Amino acid sequence: MENGAVYSPTTEPHCKEPRRPCGCTRQHLKGWRLPAKVLQPFLSLLAVIFEEIVEDCINCGGLYFFEFTSCTAFLLSLLILCVYCTVACETFGKDKVEKVNFWAMLAIGVIFLLASIVLAATNSAPVSAIIACVFGFLASGAFLAEFAMEYRDSRKQSTKGHSENSGNTQGIAENSPLNK
Repeated sequence: MENGAVYSPTTEPHCKEPRRPCGCTRQHLKGWRLPAKVLQPFLSLLAVIFEEIVEDCINCGGLYFFEFTSCTAFLLSLLILCVYCTVACETFGKDKVEKVNFWAMLAIGVIFLLASIVLAATNSAPVSAIIACVFGFLASGAFLAEFAMEYRDSRKQSTKGHSENSGNTQGIAENSPLNK
């Protein structure tokens, strides 16, 4: 017994998950979410590019606001896409990432829409500014559409949770006696 033959490991060693190339995965972006997440930075980048082409402006405040908003929307949407496609989503917790994404899409969409309206109102009619404005409206539509789809999905899930225990019936925990 002194040689330790009696005492052997009782558990198997935990096998590691297979490594993903560069830690990338699409498992968190299924269905319509992957095209939406790719479309948002793409449209935002096009808005930035066409805004940068504008050479002359009479009232530049709207153009500067649109520039800041479109660049910020591009960077934030790219960051959120990277979080969803890497192990960071699991590190932060999927529910927290989805909550941040939900409110970020609303904020980005509303501010981008406002910036596009301001640019359209203060535009001195260069073609590149009009094209930037169009891509701004398309990008804000993509952000707000994702927010609306997520809101609809969350409403469906909450109504499913309420229908499981309709009529205020007590569950098993409420029917069991305390400390017998």
